[in-house]
Amino acid sequence: MSDKISFVRTEMLEQKAPPASTTGFVGWARANLFNGIGNSVLTLLSIYCVYYVLSGLIPWLVSPTWKAESLTQCREMIAAAGKHGHLACWGVVRERFIQLLFGFYPPEGYWRVILALVIVGAGLAPVLFDKAPRKLLIVTALFPFIVPFLLWGGLIWPYVGVLLGFVVGYFVLKYAADALGDLLALIAGVVSAFVWWIFLSGPIMGAIGSVLPIGLEFVESRSFGGLMLALTIGLTAILGSLPLGIVLALGRQSDLLIVKALCVGFIEFIRGVPLITLLFVASTLLNIFLPPSMEFDIIVRVIIMVTLFSAAYMAEVVRGGLAALPKGQYEAADALGLDYWKAQRLIIMPQALKISIPGIVSTFIGVFKDTTLVSVIGLLDPLGLSNAIRADQAWNGIVWELYGLIGVLFFVFCFSMSRYSMYLERKLQTGHK
Repeated sequence: MSDKISFVRTEMLEQKAPPASTTGFVGWARANLFNGIGNSVLTLLSIYCVYYVLSGLIPWLVSPTWKAESLTQCREMIAAAGKHGHLACWGVVRERFIQLLFGFYPPEGYWRVILALVIVGAGLAPVLFDKAPRKLLIVTALFPFIVPFLLWGGLIWPYVGVLLGFVVGYFVLKYAADALGDLLALIAGVVSAFVWWIFLSGPIMGAIGSVLPIGLEFVESRSFGGLMLALTIGLTAILGSLPLGIVLALGRQSDLLIVKALCVGFIEFIRGVPLITLLFVASTLLNIFLPPSMEFDIIVRVIIMVTLFSAAYMAEVVRGGLAALPKGQYEAADALGLDYWKAQRLIIMPQALKISIPGIVSTFIGVFKDTTLVSVIGLLDPLGLSNAIRADQAWNGIVWELYGLIGVLFFVFCFSMSRYSMYLERKLQTGHK
């Protein structure tokens, strides 16, 4: 026989595309949504629920009432368009949107608020993102003093005096460390800063201000409101509570009895008192305990109380991260010959903060949402403004439109913090995935 029969294939078959039912959206749906009778039924029920919600929500959202100037005009526009049912009255959003953002801040000063927000973003960029220009760290160091000056205005010299207090404390700490040791140098730096602020800053900066009256038009705190007020209180409390919470967490684990007792007492007392009670204390009682010559602005008092409240919870979150570290990390720091502060800064605290990221961000989100409680002491945050808007006869009866907009504004900021938390966790992931 001349023909040979081959039982082994000498050429590979050409590859064929996979069946259409296993790829793309169809394949994903079959694998995840319709891979059984139970899942198929649940999928169909879910589709019906989504359709039912959207069929009522979309007409409500596309209500033709953007140019209305009162609730009555909204109803007339809806009737003229031939639509039926309860639809949104977006005229209140068009008319009061700027007020919900800036409160009663003078319109000619809106640029100050926007510039302050830009400076805060530029100052936080190198802290939050390692790819940001390192030169922005100068803005990071200065924006806590520039932003209050932009928002409140007045002469610039009191803010310069506050900044110089930190400068004085830094140089005392730097040059006294070799002679006194780290702890005594730190105490000397803090004492020197307070001496400057209490006794020297006022007369010196006042004299300079009388000669060079440089500043912006002063804006009273009662003019603050809306989202601007929520951001002012929330961001300040967030930025201040983290370092204070770290100090409290370290103090609670200290071997010094007095330091530990003070930190434990502060944390337990603050955590055992509702925030609304502290806000009432800030608005009515705090000035009673201060010297007669010292009087804090109402917003400053609220910021102090919210910061202390957040710091107590932050201390427990950080303490949880410290407790989660293996004992070997502390022993490794001792083996390297590092003192307490260097060990905390270089080895212990970075790992503890990485472990505590979810709890820290959750505390931040809670603090930002709790800023709405300031409405009970007369400050017009977005919720307080919504009550004032609804008290207007033209918009009496408006509810969902205002609350929906406020909910969206808060969701944007809270969701952004949540996503950044997830980004940071992925970036710092060092273990097995």
